[in-house]
Amino acid sequence: MKRIHLSLAAAFMALSLISVSCGSDDSKTGTASEKAKSGKSATVLPNYRYVDLDSVLSKYNLAKDYQEEAIRMQNNLESAHKRHQDKLQNFANSMQNKMQNNGYLTEASYRQDQQTLNNMQAEAEKSMGTMQANMANAAMQAQQAVIDSITSFIKDYNKKRGYDAIFQKASTLYINPELDITDEVVEGLNARYNKVKK
Repeated sequence: MKRIHLSLAAAFMALSLISVSCGSDDSKTGTASEKAKSGKSATVLPNYRYVDLDSVLSKYNLAKDYQEEAIRMQNNLESAHKRHQDKLQNFANSMQNKMQNNGYLTEASYRQDQQTLNNMQAEAEKSMGTMQANMANAAMQAQQAVIDSITSFIKDYNKKRGYDAIFQKASTLYINPELDITDEVVEGLNARYNKVKK
C-alpha cells in the first residue's frame, strides 16, 4: 500500500515571497531596537526582512498539531488496511480448508463463498479509498489553514514594522543573517495560537 505522506512544507513553495506594503515612513531604515540588537547603530539595514519557513513550520504549534493529526490519520489508515487484509486472508483460508476437506457439497455453495470474498474485497477497497480521500482533504485544509495563519500574522506584524518585503529564506541565495526575523515571527504566531486554543 502506498503511504500518504503529509508535508506542510510542500504547500509553502507557493509562499516564496510574502510582500507587504509599508505602514509608515519613519520605519524605513529599521527600528532603533533592531539597530541596538545588531550592535551596528551606524549601519542602516535594508527595509526588508526574511523568515526561515522550515523553522517556522517545525516550531509553530498550529503546524505541529496538524502534523500530529496527520500522523494519527496515517496510523489509522495502516491499521484499517491490516484489518481488511487479515479479514480477507482469514476468509480465503477458511475457503481453502473447506475445499480440502470436501466441505463444498455443491458448486453453487463454492460460488457463493467466492462472491462473498469478492464483495469483501470491494468493500475493503471502497473503505480504504474513502479514508485516503479524507486524509488528502484534511491535509489540504491543514495546509491552507497554516498558510492563512502565517500570512495573516505577517500582515498584522508588518503594520507595526513597515517593511517593504518579508522574504522566505529558501528563495534567496544569500541574505544577511541580521535580517532574520524567524524567531520573532514564531514567538508571535505561538502567542496568538495558544491564546485562541485556550
